[in-house]
Amino acid sequence: MSQSTQTQPHSLRARVEALVSRTSFQNFILAVILFNAAVLGLETSDRAMQAAGPLIVMLDKICLAIFVVEIGLKLFARRAAFFRNGWSVFDFVIVGISLIPATQGLSVLRALRILRLLRILSVTPSLRRVVEGLMNALPGMGSVFLLMGILFYIGSVMATKLFGGGCPTCTPEQAALFDQWFGTIGRSGYSLFQIMTLESWSMGIVRPVMEVYPYAWVFFVPFILVTTFAVVNLVVGLIVNSMQDAHNLEANERTDDYREEVLQRLRAIEKRLSDK
Repeated sequence: MSQSTQTQPHSLRARVEALVSRTSFQNFILAVILFNAAVLGLETSDRAMQAAGPLIVMLDKICLAIFVVEIGLKLFARRAAFFRNGWSVFDFVIVGISLIPATQGLSVLRALRILRLLRILSVTPSLRRVVEGLMNALPGMGSVFLLMGILFYIGSVMATKLFGGGCPTCTPEQAALFDQWFGTIGRSGYSLFQIMTLESWSMGIVRPVMEVYPYAWVFFVPFILVTTFAVVNLVVGLIVNSMQDAHNLEANERTDDYREEVLQRLRAIEKRLSDK
């Protein structure tokens, strides 16, 4: 009797684990996530809420209940192992935020319910690979960002000294613009960031500066070449390499799993032949 009572919970957990691991179950959760995102979008429409407000709220609660049941099943099946998986903890936190009552000072949490859409990352392998590649690239990106920060600080100091100190030949309008763009290190840094993104950098900033300082291009063009076309592409290259590494690692894991499965089948066949 004791042996059967011990075996029954174990077999139940195994069945629950098999359920939550099925592709059909994951596709169902993905469909609920997308449907819930549409429902949350409808809640921002006054016309939709006036026409079917109670129905929309009820559908949102049903979606949340499905997510809670899913997390509960995974907790039951995996126990402590659930919290050793980063994506499981991610899902747990997202659903947990949705369960916090949005009242008074916590009303901002109602807006955070849209974070449930991020759960699509945990149920879509291709998106998981992108995020994992990005996370693996962070250490290398930190070095690149440090380099960019140094370049921006040097450029901000130079731009403030060159263009932010005022000039005798400037009109009052030009002096006000130069002070707005390069009056302090912070303003210079923001202006250089706009220039790095190539957003209205020529007609918006550089050409008006060149009307007063004709050789200002000697400063701005090398800055763009170094930051936009060199340092930023380093970040892109690091992310691409990390994503490729994550893809190769996943492919190797699948190969190892397949090899182990084949070996297990061969051992089973060998055992059957030896028993005969």
